[in-house]
Amino acid sequence: MIPNQWYVVLDSTQVKTKPVGVTRMREKLVFWRDAAGKVACARDRCAHRGVALSKGKILPNGMLQCPFHGFEYDASGKVTKIPANGKNTPVPERFKVHSYPTHEAHGFIWIWWGENPPDDLRPPLFFDDLDDAFSYGQVRDPWDAHYSRVIENQLDVVHLPFVHYNSIGRGNRVLVDGPIVKWVDDKRFCHFVYNRVDDGTPPRRPDEMPEPDPERDYHLCFIYPNLWQNYISDKVRVMAAFVPVDDTHTLLYLRFYQRFMRVPVLRGLINWLAGYFNLYVAHQDRRVVVTQEPKPSALKMDEKLIQGDRPIIEYRRRRQELIAAAEAQSPPPPQR
Repeated sequence: MIPNQWYVVLDSTQVKTKPVGVTRMREKLVFWRDAAGKVACARDRCAHRGVALSKGKILPNGMLQCPFHGFEYDASGKVTKIPANGKNTPVPERFKVHSYPTHEAHGFIWIWWGENPPDDLRPPLFFDDLDDAFSYGQVRDPWDAHYSRVIENQLDVVHLPFVHYNSIGRGNRVLVDGPIVKWVDDKRFCHFVYNRVDDGTPPRRPDEMPEPDPERDYHLCFIYPNLWQNYISDKVRVMAAFVPVDDTHTLLYLRFYQRFMRVPVLRGLINWLAGYFNLYVAHQDRRVVVTQEPKPSALKMDEKLIQGDRPIIEYRRRRQELIAAAEAQSPPPPQR
């Protein structure tokens, strides 16, 4: 994983009135809402005797109470009360667990995965064009694969006519012109897809192709570290969050966005049906991606890539740069 980044880790609806324990970023974490409804996140292990805090309860004041001996934790991970010591006894500073900054927007919960977040920590990036005019349906899908492999599958334009021969890859468009990659900034890029039927002519290089038009040309966009959007049309999008669980498991949050149907009942039905079609397509991918070795991808590894793999190469290059930059600033979060 890339340290010092905002990662989508949960859907907002998953954190309600009780603590929620999940594994993310190789760590067992607990999420809860404080008295103001803001999401808090900390390591799911009591500083006292190592019990899972997610088995505890949320008190009316928003504190998280350990189920074993009643220690109370605030959103910063600090113990604010040890019942056995009396309510007026100060709690030593060493009684705390590591916590992570959180952000909630667009129906997602992010955590800042890193050490010593900056004082001017900015909110995470999202797709600005997915505004309130869109409605969406969502499915969650577990993959037995490293999150980098799941991301790269969605950046892969070469596999479409083979893995998805009977769905989104129909038409036998096996030859890949380009693809063209355009960087928005150092955290975002889009790639434009120009697959066609093989007529005997060689694939065109990106520099042999006209400048892409985002309003006309089919393209996909990625935001580091784990967000992706398929720009199908002005009114239809598919969006995904690739949530790292550990080195061999990823949870895929897959959304279908649309703004062509506004009748509530039909809108919900379309979003639901489209969500399950997307799940069918994702399972075509999953069947092959889970077999890839080694599990994580890397910029330098024993794979012989081709011109059509350019979006994957660009993803790996920038991912490695972000990892190196983070490690130069501070050590990565301890692995527990």
